[in-house]
Amino acid sequence: MPHTSSKLPLSLARDLVTWQAGNRVHPRFNMMDEREVRPLVEQVGAAELVTVGADGFPRATRLPVIWDGERLIFHMALANDHWRQIADGSPALAVVTGPEAYISPEWYAAKTEHGRVVPTWNYSAVQFRGRATVRRDEAWLHRAISDLTDLNERDRPTPWAVTDAPETFVAQQAKAIVGIEFVIESVTAKAKRSQNRTDEDRCNVIAGLRAGGGREQAMADAMARDLERTPAAQA
Repeated sequence: MPHTSSKLPLSLARDLVTWQAGNRVHPRFNMMDEREVRPLVEQVGAAELVTVGADGFPRATRLPVIWDGERLIFHMALANDHWRQIADGSPALAVVTGPEAYISPEWYAAKTEHGRVVPTWNYSAVQFRGRATVRRDEAWLHRAISDLTDLNERDRPTPWAVTDAPETFVAQQAKAIVGIEFVIESVTAKAKRSQNRTDEDRCNVIAGLRAGGGREQAMADAMARDLERTPAAQA
């Protein structure tokens, strides 16, 4: 079964702390709580895998993902030429994105007070940097697809398992995919959700988002959870 601990591996946690302490790219109020990182990755369940081929051009493929200890497990279609451009140990980036939405300055109290406000975009994202290697051995692929299936079926009333299908059929289907093992070297996570605004502004933003669609509702939910946990970053 895949690694399910909510705690980051020690080396990754240290990297995250270093990134937080540096505070050069992401303001402190935008740092994602360590406890939120793994649940976000599991909830989204997919990542954009980015590598650069021998021709110097980047390639990206959206893939289902398992975070297993200090590695990510992917698989992609054999017909996807991306994997042929991945040499063993290739530097790679994997990006998982959470809720995101446009934030209107119309929702800020300062809009009527002095007008010095602008729009922004709220989002959550986790970036993994590491090295990718293509895996084609049958046992590795079988374990990868079994773990991915178990992870996504575990909360269903009658979960389906790879073993429910005929073994010969599964083996035939597996011939149409290749595995990608991504060894993690660093993890960075950012949650930009108006934490630098006053509580009044944050409540107004949530109310404004509630009038929107599914994307806006997801961001409103995330911001509401933030308000329950922490006060505003500034008065």
